[in-house]
Amino acid sequence: MSKPQSTLIAIGGGEIADSGEILDELLEFVKKGSDPRLVVMTVATGDPERAANKYNALFRKRGVKHVDTVDISQREDSYSASSIKKINNADALFFTGGDQLNITTLLGGSELDQAIRERVKEGIVLAGTSAGAAMMSKWMIISGSSDEAPRVGHVSIAPGMDLFDSMIIDTHFSQRGRHGRLLNAVAHFPQALGVGIDETTAIVMRNGDFRVIGDGVVTIINGNNIRLNDLPYKKEGEAIGISGAVIDVLPAGYKYHLKHRETFGPALTTLAHQG
Repeated sequence: MSKPQSTLIAIGGGEIADSGEILDELLEFVKKGSDPRLVVMTVATGDPERAANKYNALFRKRGVKHVDTVDISQREDSYSASSIKKINNADALFFTGGDQLNITTLLGGSELDQAIRERVKEGIVLAGTSAGAAMMSKWMIISGSSDEAPRVGHVSIAPGMDLFDSMIIDTHFSQRGRHGRLLNAVAHFPQALGVGIDETTAIVMRNGDFRVIGDGVVTIINGNNIRLNDLPYKKEGEAIGISGAVIDVLPAGYKYHLKHRETFGPALTTLAHQG
């Protein structure tokens, strides 16, 4: 029998309480168990108690009776036996927003990290918002100038947790005008798929495909066919020239096949009826 496939849900930030569709999607998977347990991971935030209380109340209000918290304020916490036990008993993990670098530096390579990866192989639901989404990709943007053209030295990139292969995820995308910085990141890693997720919008990944849900759009930047990239020849602060990148803009209902990098939209007749 083949191994179960995990569901990964990357949310672009904003108040997920304002997006019933995203909550419904997450909890639909969680509630498939007879007595589901959800663990809130607060490693990214600088105020873990507040984040834990917020999401504990949100998920309990939506009918999840067992909501635990795992906080990692220092790397030593990533070796806690009680925290590992919570992960092993969980049906879903939810990573809060904050700073994605906290997640990789405090969690990466630890016993808790290994436990999470084993659960992903077993079919657990793993979701995250803002920094909790950005950390899922192979490479992640840790800082960068928004709302300006791509320039040398204006974006900083680090390895992510590599739950999404060959992808760079950026969040709060349209709201903060981050198109230029994601283009900049793809110029550094043309083999990567740039994925910009708007607030109260998410991608739901399963079996090598993802679909878009929520109120905004997901912007895809595919660098596979870039024919011109003058990044190696430019100096600090100079604008970067790129030609050949393919950009797709996907609202709710659209799907994307990662292996073949293809977009699939709903039937136009369906959209016409919705209008």
